[in-house]
Amino acid sequence: MPQSKDETRLPPIVVALGTVSLLNDIAGDMVHPLLPAFVAAVGGGPEILGLIEGLADAASSLLQLASGYLADRIGRLKAITFVGYAIAAAARPLLALASTWWQILAFRFCDRVGKGVRGAPRDRLLADVTPPASRGRSYGFHRAMDHGGALVGPLIAYALLAAHFGMREVFACTALPGIASLFLLARSVKEPEQRRVADAVVEIGIPDAPGYRRFLLAVFLFTLGCASDAFLLWRAAELGIPTVFAPLLWLALAAVQTASSTYGGTLSDRLGRRTLIVAGWLVYGVVYAGFALARAPWEIWTLFAAYGLFYGLSEAAERALVVDLVPFEWRGRALGAYHATVGVALLPASAVFGVVYQVFGAPAAFLMGTGFALVAVLALPHDRDLRRSAPAVSLTTRPS
Repeated sequence: MPQSKDETRLPPIVVALGTVSLLNDIAGDMVHPLLPAFVAAVGGGPEILGLIEGLADAASSLLQLASGYLADRIGRLKAITFVGYAIAAAARPLLALASTWWQILAFRFCDRVGKGVRGAPRDRLLADVTPPASRGRSYGFHRAMDHGGALVGPLIAYALLAAHFGMREVFACTALPGIASLFLLARSVKEPEQRRVADAVVEIGIPDAPGYRRFLLAVFLFTLGCASDAFLLWRAAELGIPTVFAPLLWLALAAVQTASSTYGGTLSDRLGRRTLIVAGWLVYGVVYAGFALARAPWEIWTLFAAYGLFYGLSEAAERALVVDLVPFEWRGRALGAYHATVGVALLPASAVFGVVYQVFGAPAAFLMGTGFALVAVLALPHDRDLRRSAPAVSLTTRPS
């Protein structure tokens, strides 16, 4: 049956949250490309950079569980989301004051804490205000706006540096998009009126849904093969692409991510979540095999563009599937557990990838990632299992 216009159009709150994410990520991506050089400028080395990013990402991942529980326990999704964005908006400009690596660690840690606080409540808010028929499209639009920050942020940072701003001044300038995101969130996003079961007890844990738990297992296996994207740039340099072109590779990746995410989410509404996830993970496996076998610079440019399709096909479908599989009252915890699963698997993934890369070479490391992707596809629950696991009745929000 064809979907009506009301079922497929993006709710105003989704558009507002996407714009908030764009502004926030513009600020974040003004910082990220400069962070390695800034760490080096205060006397830190690669091991310090790894420590900073590892601890910060670990905090973000583990906090997703707590914030997801709070989202289900007390509601107030907008308030929790606002706190998360506010922590990050306050921490980034303070990097301008850092003079030692441990101060950078403290501010970066706070930035990622903000991400951990806002992630699950914001994703639940997106689900609560979107009809099931367009849930994938809403998540896809949000991911597209998020990736848009990776396009705009580095360009702004480059323009400021070209205008003879220092790195500290660039960090201070991140306050502007950060404040703008908070203003927009406060003015344009309203707390949804949720119909909740009276006196319901909100338990701590993971929903007892076999399809959901098997999906988390598949996500964990897939993420074990997901190394930091910095290794893609390392491989590009090995194959003769000058360092000066590295930002252009990154922008090409971000452009494809931004262009494909909304459409990928929409396709998951039409063709099914599992179909898009399998397609995305297979693209990932093929691209990693390409990085293993590549011999010429032009192949790297092609692979970076194809890699962006992996994000566009799978990210929105994964989030939408999480919401599809659990009851209304479990959405926050389910999304929090999903984000935490990804984060926990990422911690050893890059370390193992780096060791294999160093000892056995790039082809072995990238083919290992391909292998994990294929195993994860096999571990995904089948459509019949997903239909059997999905809630028979889903509580929704009142139209906003």
